[in-house]
Amino acid sequence: MSKAPKIVFVCQECGSQSPKWLGRCGDCGAWNSLVEERVQPNDAASGAAAGHRYALTGAAGAARLYSDIALEQHPRLTTGIDEFDRVLGGGIVPGSLVLLGGEPGIGKSTLLLQAAANMARGGPVLYSSGEESEHQIKSRGERLSVGGAPLYLLAETCLERILEEIARIRPALVIVDSVQTIFSTKFQSAPGSIGQVREAATQLLFTAKGQNIPTFLVGHVTKDGSLAGPKALEHVVDTVLYFEGERHHSHRVVRAVKNRFGAVSELGVFEMTSSGLRPVPNPSKMFLAERPTGAPGSAVLCSVEGSRPILVEVQALVSSSTYGTARRMASGIDSQRLSLLLAVLEKRAGLNLIGDDVFVNVAGGMTVDEPASDLGVLAAIASSVRNRVIPATTAMFGEVGLAGEVRGITQSSLRVREASQMGFRRCIMPEANIEPDARLKGLRSRVEGDCELVGVRTVGEALEAALG
Repeated sequence: MSKAPKIVFVCQECGSQSPKWLGRCGDCGAWNSLVEERVQPNDAASGAAAGHRYALTGAAGAARLYSDIALEQHPRLTTGIDEFDRVLGGGIVPGSLVLLGGEPGIGKSTLLLQAAANMARGGPVLYSSGEESEHQIKSRGERLSVGGAPLYLLAETCLERILEEIARIRPALVIVDSVQTIFSTKFQSAPGSIGQVREAATQLLFTAKGQNIPTFLVGHVTKDGSLAGPKALEHVVDTVLYFEGERHHSHRVVRAVKNRFGAVSELGVFEMTSSGLRPVPNPSKMFLAERPTGAPGSAVLCSVEGSRPILVEVQALVSSSTYGTARRMASGIDSQRLSLLLAVLEKRAGLNLIGDDVFVNVAGGMTVDEPASDLGVLAAIASSVRNRVIPATTAMFGEVGLAGEVRGITQSSLRVREASQMGFRRCIMPEANIEPDARLKGLRSRVEGDCELVGVRTVGEALEAALG
């Protein structure tokens, strides 16, 4: 006689279990996150079956010595989209599991359908969707000019059916859109619950590793922009990509936050057009295309995302406050970092901003979160306060400390090379990044190619070099 399934309440944020419903999770503190799930009892037979089910196909049964393992070099697979290959670390690694997340309507399905159409020319590709029918996917494919390559479409939400189709077709690439819509018949909980998401990701991982099939999973995001579902989902996959971009801007950014086979924080820039996503090979030119000339409050900073240098424009507007409390608003940079930099300006540079409204924006909808952007933000604010224009051929980068010092940063030569290629003739940078032999001679600046490098030690020196 079989036992009745056990009822537990599982937190959808952290995965903790409770024998009864609670309004607040005792482990992570999330409110109203416990959902009822039924767990089948484990007997000897089901335990043996589960042990067989949770095993990599073809996995070795005994431990092997590190020196006895032969290293096999598998060439990466190209998606036919240069910017996408850059984010993945040079292409798709065979047998890898990639998770792509982003806001609704940002272009996740469009990008993956374009990549699937390109890769289908080299072998069959399975595109499984739990949110669209085959006719809806094909209508989108016609707009993207998808050819007659062997691209298989499957409108299915049952995990077992998807695994059966993978075994039947033996595709060169699998795309599952999205993992929150997939359910397994072994669980009675609803699709998207923590048990269903973990089971779907685990089974697709075993299929990808065991059969050496690269697999892409599309993930939903929560209100704060993080990936929905348990953190175990991000631990299981090999690569986690975030699709970013403002809805009212044409460009989109794909950022790698985890990559076992490439650089973390690598960036790929795309432009949304009527025929799909188009790669942008030169993002600096796009972000600076509409930069105003002769306007106070505008500065160009050299940022590095992964291994790519990008020049972006920082705009600042400082005006007298008409209310009792001054407002500080930031778009594209951390608002807490802005408050810290304003305090440094007041204390170390003598600028009185306590009664002024300060608005800072990174033009083009780009988000910059590295400390090297501090110097550009401070220069833009000071330019707006003093109503002085920063020369159009001047770029800058550097981290600012609480004592008003300008600290050295990494990859300075990469930033200078990008600024020089974009036509900038003067680069304000930390003195610590000037070559050691130049510092020993007491030189505060030097010339590299057509670009003059000006080294600064404090915020005051930086503002004097930028504003004169």
